[in-house]
Amino acid sequence: GTALLPLRRRPARARPRGAPMGNSESGPANEGDADAHLDGEAAVPPGGNPRRRSSRRSDDAGDGPAGPDGVPEENMSYWQMARVGYQELVKAIIRPPRAEYDLNHLGPVEFTFSGRNYVRRDFTLQNPRGHTLECSMWECLSGAPGEQVPCVIYMHGNSSARVEAIPQLSVVLSLGASLLAFDFAGSGRSEGEYVSLGYFERDDLSAVVDYLRDSGRVSTIALWGRSMGAATALLHGERDPSIAAMVLDSPFADLHQLAEEMVEKGREHGIVVPNIVVRIAIRFIRGSVQRAANFDIRELAPVDKADRCFIPAMFVHARGDDFVPPHHSQIIYDRYGGDKNLVLVEGDHNSPRPRFLFDSVAIFLQSRLHIDESKILERRSENNGLPPWVGVRPRFMAAGLSDEDMLSLDFLSTLGLGMNDARQAEMQQALHAMLQPGSAQARGANGAAGP
Repeated sequence: GTALLPLRRRPARARPRGAPMGNSESGPANEGDADAHLDGEAAVPPGGNPRRRSSRRSDDAGDGPAGPDGVPEENMSYWQMARVGYQELVKAIIRPPRAEYDLNHLGPVEFTFSGRNYVRRDFTLQNPRGHTLECSMWECLSGAPGEQVPCVIYMHGNSSARVEAIPQLSVVLSLGASLLAFDFAGSGRSEGEYVSLGYFERDDLSAVVDYLRDSGRVSTIALWGRSMGAATALLHGERDPSIAAMVLDSPFADLHQLAEEMVEKGREHGIVVPNIVVRIAIRFIRGSVQRAANFDIRELAPVDKADRCFIPAMFVHARGDDFVPPHHSQIIYDRYGGDKNLVLVEGDHNSPRPRFLFDSVAIFLQSRLHIDESKILERRSENNGLPPWVGVRPRFMAAGLSDEDMLSLDFLSTLGLGMNDARQAEMQQALHAMLQPGSAQARGANGAAGP
């Protein structure tokens, strides 16, 4: 059988000669240029003196990890630490680690599910910025020639990829619908240097929706997105009322608000930062992101579109999500213009969703996609969240994930997808490092003891 390779992270791929330059024609040609932006912007960390730069270097190289200019981390000045934290935060926004995966992670090309034969088609599309998007579509082979069926478009979260759609496959296919998943530009195997947390991703989604409508094989379309994918659905839904339904799992209401809330977490850990330092820090980040990736983080506010969106929507959020807290969904829900429902589940931002949620989603999609009951397969709740081919034990599983992994609702966590705990901790540490100088100044001004 084909070996199922372990997922690993990799930096953004080098762009072929003549390929598009990032998410913007005016953006830097590669990540090195982006780093140059960050270096220049971060020369004066938030809370530092713009007329002075720390040039302190260690006389003893030591064995610790090196900071900027080769300074061991334990001997880095506050300002050098702030610079590193600043750069890491900007990269976390526009260039998080890519999810690298093998096509075998998408499962068998052909399989049988509940007595029907299905196929996965892999293909590419081009977004309006000229980036190639890697796509997969799972559909039934048993339909009549020319028959139109509903389709659900699944959109992954940040630092993830289309393989994230696999737990949703069983419930969607059992409804008699097809499912299309794709890697956003800058994510997974698609082209693009940067991600934009929904700002340009909505144009990727537009390209996918146009493809489905032009194909003549699709009747109604629903959107199912998680985190960045949910924000993308909201930003697109406001301008495309023909979408039949949306499942919105863990969307953020306003990126600027989310950044301020991350600062508040820092205060809970003893980092007392004056508000003016926070404003300066966010302004610096905003400028670097805008120059490198050509979008304004202040314009990333899906909640501002909510009252102009009338597509029936099902909001989902985990009670234990402390990365994008549940009140973000509540804020959007309260302002949402269309029919709506909010379901709170146990878990956190990146945890697998409980099986009962898939039953609720199935009922919601069946009613909103106008699915003929004769097309619906007999569903078993114990299959919720599992790949539809698990029961047929395809050969590709033999050399890859164990049966225990595949039969666990948490099997995708072994692939390191999304904003997992490690990635969230890295972002929080970068924020703390960036704001620590301002915190130290604040303690000094108040006569408090230093760290």
